[in-house]
Amino acid sequence: MVDTHSHIYSEEFDDDRNFVVENAQKVGVQKVILANVDSLSMPRLQQTLTEFPNFCVSAMGLHPTSVKENYIAELQTVKENLYNQNHVAVGEIGLDLYWDDTFKNEQILAFEQQIAWALELNLPVIIHNRKAFAEVFASLHKFRKNMPKGVFHCFSGGIEEAKKAVELGFLLGIGGVVTYKNSNLGEIIAQISVENLLLETDAPYLAPVPFRGKRNEPKYLVEVLQKLSSVFAVSDEKIDVITTENACKLFKISL
Repeated sequence: MVDTHSHIYSEEFDDDRNFVVENAQKVGVQKVILANVDSLSMPRLQQTLTEFPNFCVSAMGLHPTSVKENYIAELQTVKENLYNQNHVAVGEIGLDLYWDDTFKNEQILAFEQQIAWALELNLPVIIHNRKAFAEVFASLHKFRKNMPKGVFHCFSGGIEEAKKAVELGFLLGIGGVVTYKNSNLGEIIAQISVENLLLETDAPYLAPVPFRGKRNEPKYLVEVLQKLSSVFAVSDEKIDVITTENACKLFKISL
C-alpha cells in the first residue's frame, strides 16, 4: 500500500514517529507521501525525509489556508524548494472556502501559479478542495489545453464532481471519511471505477472507524482498503494492487 497523503512530520508524531513508521510497514504500507503546508512546515518535512529516506517521499506546495497577506513571499519560498529539491508532486495546493473566504482571490492566484509550476516541472498536483468545487474547476479550465495530472485529495464531492474530476484525468484520494456512518462517500465512489482511486490517511487527521476521533496514522490505511473492498465487492488484494499501481504511476515512485 501507498499512503498518498500524510503529515507524519507534524508535532503530533514527535514522541513516537519511529514506531508509527514501523507499525505502518508491518501492515504493508511501503511508501508515504508527505504533503507540505507552508514555509513553517518545510524544516519538519525535510527532517522526516532525512530520517526515513526509504519510506517517505514529499510533495511541495502552499496550502490554501496558509494563503494570507504574505502569500507572495510564501510562494517564493515554495518555488525555491520545489525547483531545488526532489519532490514527487506539487501539493498540497488548492482552495479552501470552508471557514473563511477573505483571501479567496489570493488563493486562486496561488493555486494557478502552482499548477503552472507543476506543468513546467512535469509533476502531478495534489488538490485540497473544501467548499470550492466550482472555483477549482474554473481554475483547472484555464489549463484545459495542457491539463496537469493529479489527485483530488480527501475527495468530498458528489457524483457529478467525481465524474467531472475523473473526466479531467484526475484520481480521487480516499481516506478515513469513507468509513464514517454519516458519509455517503462509499455510495458515490461505487459509481466510479476503482481504477480512479488512491488510498490516503491525511494523518494525523480523519482517522477511520474504529479509531475515529483519535490521531490518524499510516497503519490505519488498512481500514480504508478494507472498506473499499467491501464497496466494490472485490478482494483486499485487488484494491491494494490497483491503488498501489495508481500511486506508483501518478507519482513516478517505485517500491
